[in-house]
Amino acid sequence: MSMSEELRRALYAASSAASLESSASSEVFLPELAGTTEILSEEHRRKLCRHLPARAEGYAWSLAFSTSQHGFSLNSMYRKMARVESPILLVVQDTENNVFGALTSCALKVSDHFYGTGESFLFKFDQDSQGGMICTVYNWTGDNIYFIKGNNESLAIGAGDGKFGLWLDGDLYQGRTQPCETYGNEALVPSEDFVIKTLECWAFV
Repeated sequence: MSMSEELRRALYAASSAASLESSASSEVFLPELAGTTEILSEEHRRKLCRHLPARAEGYAWSLAFSTSQHGFSLNSMYRKMARVESPILLVVQDTENNVFGALTSCALKVSDHFYGTGESFLFKFDQDSQGGMICTVYNWTGDNIYFIKGNNESLAIGAGDGKFGLWLDGDLYQGRTQPCETYGNEALVPSEDFVIKTLECWAFV
């Protein structure tokens, strides 16, 4: 083996060890929670942290809204976010105990038009055959800019061909999830329609 080949392998081994070490340390980092979650385990949070946009990295997660504390009302959710300027992690647990949601690039509000940016994504959690947790994230496809649109009766995240990636009614009681062009996602729950058990919105501050 030539000296240059030996050096190349040594450098590769060192960089591999460094990347393993950094991935191990990033594995351990968990943001502080300002507020109590009824949905998110440490493993949920750890897996979601890997997908957060730069503007949300390294910040504490602050509970901006939860149905258990603030009631089942979309208008209440909008009011609680009136002064929030960070991205929002919206997490739903339905009555079948599916956990899924969206990361939006900004606070949720009433709007006549779609708003937001491509930092946003949809996500869902499933169990693998060994009982471990899988987090599937659907990032922006670039096909359209139908990120978020909300009024007093409903909130939609992701759209295309009359379908919404995630749709919630004004009472935060019922919802629907369908494949949509914005995120190229599958339905986030098997039945597409769901009943909300708990919903939480986390800001990054």
